[in-house]
Order: sequence, then C-alpha cells, then structure tokens
Amino acid sequence: MIPWEKIDTAGIPGTDDELRLMRRGREFSIMLGTNELMNSRLSGSEAALATLAAKQIEKIKKPHFLIGGLGMGFTLRAALAVLGSEAQIVVAELVPAVVAWARGPMAEIFGNSLNDPRVSIQERDVADVIERHKHTFDAILLDVDNGPEALTRKANDALYDVAGLKTAHTALRRGGVLAVWSSGPNAKFPKSLRQAGFEVNEVAVRATGKGGGARHVIWIATKG
Repeated sequence: MIPWEKIDTAGIPGTDDELRLMRRGREFSIMLGTNELMNSRLSGSEAALATLAAKQIEKIKKPHFLIGGLGMGFTLRAALAVLGSEAQIVVAELVPAVVAWARGPMAEIFGNSLNDPRVSIQERDVADVIERHKHTFDAILLDVDNGPEALTRKANDALYDVAGLKTAHTALRRGGVLAVWSSGPNAKFPKSLRQAGFEVNEVAVRATGKGGGARHVIWIATKG
C-alpha cells in the first residue's frame, strides 16, 4: 500500500492548531490532529450542500451565492455545475494556505473552477462577510468546521448560535436559503434556526453520495 505523505501544514487563525495536507498517490486528505476533516474520495454530502440549496432558488435568474469554506472545492464545483452563467459565487476561506493548496498540489482536483468568471475568492472569515452584507445573498452555504459543534476553531460557534443565525438571516434576500452541513445530527440546532426566523428542513445524506459512507446532515433553512 502506498504510504501517506505530508505535503504541507497551515496554522488556523485564532488558534494554536494547524491543518496538515496529506497525499497518498492521487488521494488527498486534510487533517487536524487525528481527525480527518475531508478526503478527496468522499464528496457526496458536500456536493449535496450546493445542489439542495440551488434547488430551493432555481427560479432566480441571477442567484448570488456565498460559500463558507473552500475545503477541497466539492461544494463550489457542484454549485458551478447547476448554476447558470449569470450566477455569482463568493467563496470565503479563512486559511490562505487552503486556497494555495487548491491552486498547487490539488490543482488537478479543482480543475478550472477557481478561474470561472462566476467565482470570487475572499481569504477571510465567512462570518465577517455575512456581517458586512444585508439582503444581498440568495443562498449562504456553510461547510465550516464540523458543523454546529465546532471542532477546529471555537470562534466558529458564533456562526451557529441564534445571534449568528439572525445575522445570516439579515444577509439573505427574501426567499433566500441558508444551507448548513454537519458531520452528524444536532437536536438543538433546528430550534436555533427557527428562533432566528427560518423555516427548516433537515436532510440526511451519505458521504459518498451513493448510499454509502458516513451519515451527514444538511439543514435547509428558508427565509420567508
């Protein structure tokens, strides 16, 4: 078996932790300690985050998307595949090295997605982007940390509490959707979404997208 090789490391702003980019043949993994945050073979639920959100607003001719977290680009590429030529997609990525990895070691995975004219990359906290906008986005997609229970950065908790969700609600246009990915269920989170003014639908998805792999959860929260 081909051994794993460490390609690079990157500090996470606001923490003492670091991400590790690993490679085994053509397979990539991003690790935090002993936790695998993402793997290039497992993209189903991250892609579903984009397709489920896009389905909710399919009648909008010029949708404006905000994606929180670039990762390995699964959500971005899925969004590009289903959105029309007049869509705008902003991707906010906190860790600059993740963007560099996308353009460097993982360029084959990303293809031309980062150069698509519909895409703009902002190397900043998605929470800051959300806070700076009002009634701007048709969809906000959050694949940040481990979901509502932060793993990599405690400050991410503020994205998922009621106050943070209300800020996201304000950043959305009427009829807009907040789509949130999570590594697992969270009984309290739908209540927080409703407190923030959203109508909520919970969708169970599998990591491979083909009925296999770990069970993940996506919440589709709609602004009335």
